[in-house]
Amino acid sequence: MLENQKQAEVLWPRLVANKLFRKTSGSHAFVADFPVADDDAAFVDGGCSPDADASRCVKRARPQERGKTLKYKLFASTWNVGGVAPPDDLDLSDWLDARDGPYDMYVLGFQEVVPLRPRNVLGADKSRVGMRWIELIRAALNRSAASSSSPRGAAGGGAGGGDNGRQKVHPVRDGGGGGGGELAREYRCVVSKQMVGILLTVWVRADLRRFVRRASVSCVGCGVMGCLGNKGAVSVRFWLHDTSFCFVCCHLASGGRDGDEAHRNADATEILARTSFPRGHALNLPHKILDHDRVILLGDLNYRISLPEAKTRLLVERRDWKTLLENDQLRAEVTRGGGAFRGWSEGDIAFSPTYKYYPNSDDYYSGRAAAGGGRKGEKRRAPAWCDRILWRGAGLSQTRYDRCESRLSDHRPVRAVFAVEVDAPRNLNSLRSFFMSERFDRARSPAADRLLRKDDVNSARFAETL
Repeated sequence: MLENQKQAEVLWPRLVANKLFRKTSGSHAFVADFPVADDDAAFVDGGCSPDADASRCVKRARPQERGKTLKYKLFASTWNVGGVAPPDDLDLSDWLDARDGPYDMYVLGFQEVVPLRPRNVLGADKSRVGMRWIELIRAALNRSAASSSSPRGAAGGGAGGGDNGRQKVHPVRDGGGGGGGELAREYRCVVSKQMVGILLTVWVRADLRRFVRRASVSCVGCGVMGCLGNKGAVSVRFWLHDTSFCFVCCHLASGGRDGDEAHRNADATEILARTSFPRGHALNLPHKILDHDRVILLGDLNYRISLPEAKTRLLVERRDWKTLLENDQLRAEVTRGGGAFRGWSEGDIAFSPTYKYYPNSDDYYSGRAAAGGGRKGEKRRAPAWCDRILWRGAGLSQTRYDRCESRLSDHRPVRAVFAVEVDAPRNLNSLRSFFMSERFDRARSPAADRLLRKDDVNSARFAETL
C-alpha cells in the first residue's frame, strides 16, 4: 500500500504536465541501410504495409508447417557517453569484439550523445553527433572485411602498428580468446533512432537483412515535466524470420538520495505502459514491449547502492561485489514481488561499478579536487552499477556479461552476449528460403553466387518478388 502511494505521488505531476505541456517524444521515422516496409509484399502477407488500415486489408492464409529453430549470437551493449562527441580517431573494434566475433546481431544503446542542455531538450533532435557514432560503428564492424580485401598497409595497417595515437575502447576479458579462422562478415543497419541524447542502433549480418521485416520505433519521454526526452526510452521492434524482437534503450531518473529510486521505478512503469507499436493489418502484431517474443532492455538505469557512501567505497576497494549487490536497488526491483522489473532477468555481475569516474581517469568521483577534476561545492557520488542489461522471454540465454574500459566519459560501457533461438517456418517459399539460408552459403555453387550477386545489386531493394 505504501509503495503504491509513493508511486502515485511521483506519477500525478506527470499527468498534469502532459496535459499542460505536451511535446512529442519523437517521430516514427528512423534511419536504416534499407527500407523494411517493402518486405511485407515479398513475404506473402497480402501486399499491405505493416502500418496499413486493417479495414482495407485481408490477411491471406499462408500454408506452412513449423520449421526448425535457428540459433544466432547477439551482442548488446550500453554506454552513457556523457555528452562528449566522439573523436574522429575513436576505434570501437575492441568494444564491439569485432575481431573475435563474428556476431549475427548487434544492439547498441547510448545515452547523452548530446549534452542535456535546455536547447537540446526543447529543440529539434541533434542528429549530427548521433550519425558520427553510427559511422564509427559501421567502420568498426566492417573494418575486418575491408582490410582483408585491401592491400596490406593501406589505412593504417602494417606490422609496426599504424594505430599509434588512436583512441580505443578496451574490453575487460574474463579469459578465453576468440577465433581466428572465421570469415569476416559485412553488417547492415536495420534501424537507428535518436531522441535527444538517447540513441539506439541495431545491426545484422548483411546476409540476414532479407529476413528482417516490420521494423518500427517508439519513443517515450519521462524527463522534464514528465514528458520531455532528456530521460525516457527509445524502443525498436522487428521480426527476424518468424520471431519478434523488441529492444529498449533507457535513461532513467538520476539521483542518489533516499527515495530517488521511486522516480526510476516510475520512469520504468511509464516506459512499459506508454511504449506502443503499430498493430499492423493482421491485428495480431505485438503492441506493447512485453508482447514480443524476445525482449532486451538496456541503458543507464541509474539505480544505486543503498548503503552509506563511505561503506560503499570501502566495499568497492575490497571488491566485495556480493555485499554490494545485496543492497543494489535494481536487484531489489527484479526479485521482490511488485518490483518495477519483476519477471526480468540479469546476468551475474562480476565487474566493478561503472559509475561515476572522473573523465579521462580511472579514479572514482569523490567531489573533492582529486585527479585534477573536483571542484568546490560539487556533489559526492558513490560508485554504482548504473549501466545494466536486462532481458525476458524464452529463447534468450546470456553467455557473457562484462564491462569495457574507456575514459571518454564518467561511465564505463557494459556489454552482454546472448545465444538466441529464432523460429523459421517452412512455407511455399521454401526454395527461396533455402537459397537465403546459411546451408546454401556453405555449399554454394558458382551459379548460385551469380544469382545472389544479382539480388544484391541494389541494397536499397530489401526484398524482391521472385
